[in-house]
Amino acid sequence: MGNTATDPRVLLRSRIELIDEQHPESKQPYHAVESLALAEARRRLDAFEASARGKAQSALDAIDRTLLQQDYRMRSVGILDSSGRAADNLAAILSSHALIHTADGNHFRAAIAVAAELRGLQVTRLAAKALEPHVRTKLSLSADTIARMQTAFGKQLGAPWGADQKQAALLAWSLLEL
Repeated sequence: MGNTATDPRVLLRSRIELIDEQHPESKQPYHAVESLALAEARRRLDAFEASARGKAQSALDAIDRTLLQQDYRMRSVGILDSSGRAADNLAAILSSHALIHTADGNHFRAAIAVAAELRGLQVTRLAAKALEPHVRTKLSLSADTIARMQTAFGKQLGAPWGADQKQAALLAWSLLEL
């Protein structure tokens, strides 16, 4: 993204793939281990986590290289957290299908957060439902101005421009050092 609140530009649009192509079950890691004994489930989850973190680190390296070519440097990473209820332990997660879905998403968010922290980047995690108030407060802009900017981002980038992309752009915008 560019560097002003009133005229931000999207500098890079990419998708970070954290799934191990050699292990398709890594797409939904908690689903993949739900029928296993806890010790085996933990072992496999640890392997999935290591793989996802490695892929996240590689992706952040590539993003940083691309931004450096444009004379920008990555300083922070924003992660939108789900509003789903999370559990404290593996047994609780694996006993609830709803918790498994939340854990699958959190698995990938955690991989990005850890990879970013290892790079020394500031990591901001924000519940998706808190995004719009956060952006209004952080940027001191009205909801109408924010909506116009979202539309402008979409026109600049073209399809796809769904809810996920809109939310990611808003969070990135709010993290700029203005």
